[in-house]
Amino acid sequence: MKLGFVSAILPEYTLDQVLGFAREAGFSSVELMCWPVGKAERRYAGVTHLDAADLSAAALDAVRGKLADSGVSISGLGYYPNPLSPDRGEAEAAVAQIRKVIDAASALGLTRVNSFVGRDPSLSVDENWPRFLETWRPLISHAESRGVKVGIENCPMLFGRDEWPGGKNLATSPAIWRRMFEDIPSDSFGLNFDPSHFVLQGMDYLAAIREFRDKLFHVHAKDLRIDRERLDEHGLFAFPKLWHTPKIPGQGDVDWGAFFGTLGDVGYQGDVAIEVEDRAFEGSLQARLDSLIISRRYLLQYIKG
Repeated sequence: MKLGFVSAILPEYTLDQVLGFAREAGFSSVELMCWPVGKAERRYAGVTHLDAADLSAAALDAVRGKLADSGVSISGLGYYPNPLSPDRGEAEAAVAQIRKVIDAASALGLTRVNSFVGRDPSLSVDENWPRFLETWRPLISHAESRGVKVGIENCPMLFGRDEWPGGKNLATSPAIWRRMFEDIPSDSFGLNFDPSHFVLQGMDYLAAIREFRDKLFHVHAKDLRIDRERLDEHGLFAFPKLWHTPKIPGQGDVDWGAFFGTLGDVGYQGDVAIEVEDRAFEGSLQARLDSLIISRRYLLQYIKG
């Protein structure tokens, strides 16, 4: 396994600076954010370290040169919109950008793109399903034709008032994954697995790793702390922000020894990207850089890096 990080935590950095920090801090890889150039629509979104709209020979050669100079690899290209948004304009723009990111990965000789499948949060899973199939069958077919695997992160995306209560991502549970992979049976369709989202939902992330071992395309290392007193006060059906906090690895409720042990048991040899969404480290750029250094130091007891 190779240890890297998600570049969204460094929005003010250029690609050169991201790769330079990764090299100096000892990281092997980086998941590069590929949002369309422009204003962020939410926290940790709107970050562009690789412009998927520019696939000119000069642009691609420049990226290859930066990677060669740094000695850091790209674990995947990341873009996390809502391609099933009830706003059809938003959904169409998201789908178009996902296709561009797949094309960018292929042009750079990469095999991993990470995203969300999306969801209309006002509708049930069954009510969302026809649009899911209509949207994702062509996208996965496109990925197949480009030799790219799409890993869907299991984040429920129900942390903002506009996302509540259904969330903006269908792919949150093993029951839904089985249905997804049965209806779109492709070797190019799999998971970008994050254990913290299972902690939030009170689910067994180790059992999921064992069952979906063949669908683990990419892994995020993010922790999450449940505030038991506030959970007892508000209950599971309350707004999640009332009783949980994202944390850096080692400062929440994920059992990282068991997590990496199970990844090893199932033969996972891919990338693990530290994802920082911990407000305790958001006071400054230096604090965010420190969060990556501290996270790496903690995880090196489980992974060579």
